[in-house]
Amino acid sequence: MPVTIAVESPLQDDVRTLIAELNAFLLEETPPEFCSHMTVEQMADEDTTVFIARDDAGRAIACGALRRHGDGVGEVKRMYTIPAEQGKGTGGRILERIEQLAREEGLGRLVLETGIFHDAAYRVYERGGFTRCGPVLHYPDTGWSVFYEKRLVA
Repeated sequence: MPVTIAVESPLQDDVRTLIAELNAFLLEETPPEFCSHMTVEQMADEDTTVFIARDDAGRAIACGALRRHGDGVGEVKRMYTIPAEQGKGTGGRILERIEQLAREEGLGRLVLETGIFHDAAYRVYERGGFTRCGPVLHYPDTGWSVFYEKRLVA
């Protein structure tokens, strides 16, 4: 079954549902005060580009976003694949699209923050060439986060 990935608005009902599933999943593993969720409204800001993966029936099955910060830094946000579709490489394909866009825009570095219990996410990021690092951007080192980065230019 072919999966398509495209830039889409997060302000669609099925994407809102996907983001609600992501938020519920994250809150199962991380106390709310240590979650850094972007709302779909924040995801629709001009500094963020959202990628949605859809199956051949048109269902939104995965997402990820590039949020731009100053000084040539991009942040990988809202990476999620529904459980029935995990392990098929869709998350990695979204991450590749995020990196491709960041490179096209001349960003020099991608960073991200994820939770301490997300082994599947670690595999996606590490396969994508990201390495663990100390706290990034505005995220405090609370013990509930793992941080990654990838340099895009030498």
